[in-house]
Amino acid sequence: MESIAAGTVATQAAGILDELEKVIVGKRDVLEMLLLALLADGHVLIEDVPGLGKTLMARAMAQVTDLNFARIQFTADLMPMDITGSPVIDPGGELVFRPGPIFANLLLADEINRAPAKTQAALLEAMEERQVTNDGQTRALPRPFLVIATQNPIEFEGTYPLPEAQLDRFLARIRVGYPEGDDEWEVLARRLERRSDEVSLDVVVSIDRLRHMQAAAEDIHVSPIVGHYIVEIARASRQHGSVYVGASPRGSLAMMKLARAYAMLQARDFVIPDDVKHVAVPALGHRLVLRPELWVQEIKPDDIVRECLEAVPAPAAPTAASPR
Repeated sequence: MESIAAGTVATQAAGILDELEKVIVGKRDVLEMLLLALLADGHVLIEDVPGLGKTLMARAMAQVTDLNFARIQFTADLMPMDITGSPVIDPGGELVFRPGPIFANLLLADEINRAPAKTQAALLEAMEERQVTNDGQTRALPRPFLVIATQNPIEFEGTYPLPEAQLDRFLARIRVGYPEGDDEWEVLARRLERRSDEVSLDVVVSIDRLRHMQAAAEDIHVSPIVGHYIVEIARASRQHGSVYVGASPRGSLAMMKLARAYAMLQARDFVIPDDVKHVAVPALGHRLVLRPELWVQEIKPDDIVRECLEAVPAPAAPTAASPR
């Protein structure tokens, strides 16, 4: 697939973020990380309390990028076939496959920790393989394909927390956070002005253009120096005294993918160490398992990643992509 220049992608990405900010106020950094994951062709876990616009954020992203959107409300009785689809008998008496909601470009898995383990596993397998196998037949999922899963960190009754091995499947984990006072009033003021809960958003890029933007991320150069910097950050997480299980090579790949997408949004065709620092916490935080005795001290994995960034010396930033 023919890719497009990083500068063009940066302009179009800015347009996407500007359009999203019509409904999500004061959270451009969160929207940017969501867009980075989409451009890097990875899935996102949004972990935060209810009412902060997680569902709205996912739906709005689908609208401005013209993606086919589906939402699944995860519950304790949700079965794998409710996600992937199942064979049904049509009016002619023949057995045909009825696709589930996973056959979408952008799937919102709302409160993923409320579904039992086998249902979570069915979704995560499809996320990894980008395909669904049912009744002996394998069906490819549409491309692009992005899962945005949400998880409420304060309610544990009736939930099935994602194991660390499954958390590792998400390219990034982000938190939304409460808005600032002025931003929250802006949300209210806009609602008063439009006199409706519905918000109309324009399509900024087509699906085909989005695919070209994803292809452009593959052209972003990563020098060996920056690549070794990524590796050393991951290694530092494994050697940290507070960590029981550190970031796997999948975490290193996540940092590289997100850093390439971020460099592209800065209209560069090469990655610098600051790009890596910008994406390290959302790329690695959910992959670390801390020692049990540290849980009572309220030490967060994100804090450990920041300590690793401080401990690993950053190399000099490249000034241009090396010729290839």
